[in-house]
Amino acid sequence: MALSQYQLFINGQWVDAKDGGRFDSLNPANAQPWASFSHAQEADVDAAVQAAQNAFEDSSWRNLHATARGKLLRKLGDLIAANKEHLAQLETNDNGKLIRETMGQIGYMPEFFYYYAGQADKLEGQTLPLDKADMFAYTTHEPLGVVAAIIPWNSPMYLTAVKLAPALAAGNTVVLKPSEHASATIVELMHLVKEAGFPDGVVNVVTGFGADTGAALTKHPLVRRIAFTGGGAGAKAVVKNSAQNLAQISLELGGKSPNIIFADANISSAVNGVVAGIFAASGQSCVAGSRLLVQDSVYDEFLTALKSRVERIIIGEPMNAKSEMGPMATQAQLALVERMVAQALEQGATLVHGGKRVSPSNNIHSNGWYYHPTILAVDNNQCSIMQDEVFGPVASIMRFTDEAHALALANDSQFGLATGIWTRDNGRVHRMSKAVQAGIIWVNTYRAVSPMGAIGGFKASGYGRESGIDAVKDYTQLKTVWINTSSEPMADPFVMR
Repeated sequence: MALSQYQLFINGQWVDAKDGGRFDSLNPANAQPWASFSHAQEADVDAAVQAAQNAFEDSSWRNLHATARGKLLRKLGDLIAANKEHLAQLETNDNGKLIRETMGQIGYMPEFFYYYAGQADKLEGQTLPLDKADMFAYTTHEPLGVVAAIIPWNSPMYLTAVKLAPALAAGNTVVLKPSEHASATIVELMHLVKEAGFPDGVVNVVTGFGADTGAALTKHPLVRRIAFTGGGAGAKAVVKNSAQNLAQISLELGGKSPNIIFADANISSAVNGVVAGIFAASGQSCVAGSRLLVQDSVYDEFLTALKSRVERIIIGEPMNAKSEMGPMATQAQLALVERMVAQALEQGATLVHGGKRVSPSNNIHSNGWYYHPTILAVDNNQCSIMQDEVFGPVASIMRFTDEAHALALANDSQFGLATGIWTRDNGRVHRMSKAVQAGIIWVNTYRAVSPMGAIGGFKASGYGRESGIDAVKDYTQLKTVWINTSSEPMADPFVMR
């Protein structure tokens, strides 16, 4: 089969890498190459950043009033909505996520562009009530310049939207660097950016690997802000690279999020929330609820109900609308899950369900990267499977006695991205929500998102926030203007009065 061919998008033009380098993307459902991408090197990254800087300084973008920027964002949202089926199919081919998941997720993406379209002309400054006579002062929010956005492979379109929309609303220009494992939708999105009417150079895409393409981008001297979603090792490299340009940084990193089920919870609802939290997207989500903390008195009942539901999960080809769980996105991630489950069993965890690759069948290609949804019973919170991010369909379940015990277990983690709380006790809801160290708290639900809801973590889960009303301000810098309103000349500074 001929591979789909993708180029770089720089200054409104489709171009090959200067050295002609390319790399292939493999379809996780069958491990076969399906697309080929230009491999950007330092010279290509420099061209993209220079194009973004030139566009930032050009009057066609810099002098475009905020309401007009908002209209461009709204147009882009409309175009995404009109092309959601095509984009969803590309993303499913690229990272193996179920077509019904990509359709739902990409179908919702226009809302982020609509939301920030409305925010574009709401970036208001303020006048300052000064304590100095004859002085007037006001503040304005101004764009930073070139933004480097680093996108991972698990949800490329979504994690692009939460960066691109507020960055453009604030008046910045952007260079996107998607994961080498899932670049297609981001490159394809540039056709829509161009169609929407954004000036050339305002949005650019360079494809390649973190060690070369990503490094060249995040250390480039013209980059003023870096928005990164990914793992801890990548984040440390980004922070180190930013010492070269002192760019502002936001990091949305991993998690080991607890789903806490109290005895008074609706068990069937909690089971559904747990399944959504850890087995949706084959567990490849930063907010995956991978630690299940269940109160003693309902532990057995809950585990029985969860195991019964997990046994019925339909594993199959991601393009099949009936499939409920698809493959892992990369072969390396599949191997990592296998190693971590094996290590947990060596450390005393008990296998309740799964724990192995899925055998080929009529619904599954023999070379696909499929892993069974897995449940491990654990009695030690220091077990590696309770402390380290798996990024796969592995739920570790542990008992707790009371609210204080649940809180201690939930906070005993280097991570702090999300938490699920399942209870009918409203007092407990507020106590736990206040005390749990996490940036997102879901109560009697899980994985709910909205452009109005900020996303970000505590501790090793990163810093900065994406989405929400304040996110667009993170792509600006505050300027203060002082005006002497007196008709008298300024006094001699060396004459003391």
